[in-house]
Amino acid sequence: MGRGRGQKSRDKNKASLPQVPKNLKSDGIDEEFSTELADQEDMEALARANAANQRVKQRTKRK
Repeated sequence: MGRGRGQKSRDKNKASLPQVPKNLKSDGIDEEFSTELADQEDMEALARANAANQRVKQRTKRK
């Protein structure tokens, strides 16, 4: 009579199925962006991010 044999099959999926998928988890840091308070560096970073997003969208449309 082995220990825990009956429970092992019952809890098989517990470790492999997390409650929240990894792609939906956040790092816990929420930041707000205000154009009124943004300086030149913030605006340049925003422009670079928008350009990168456009490149990604174009690449996904091609495939």
